[in-house]
Amino acid sequence: MAIIVDLDLQLAKRGLSVGEFADAVGITPANIAVLKNGRAKAVRFTTLDAICRTLGCQPGDVLRWVPDDGADDDS
Repeated sequence: MAIIVDLDLQLAKRGLSVGEFADAVGITPANIAVLKNGRAKAVRFTTLDAICRTLGCQPGDVLRWVPDDGADDDS
């Protein structure tokens, strides 16, 4: 299973830089980079709430699930 973070797409749509976005959300640009690069192990609901409020979007606009190869097997 892979969770894909589409922050780059959302930031580009709104013309926001990582620094502006990080300030608006209240987390560091380094933590935004961890999210954007798919290295985050978890996201707090409060952070997800701030991201969605800042971007005016739903969580599904930022996060999506992509099955791994072979995920169709019932074993």
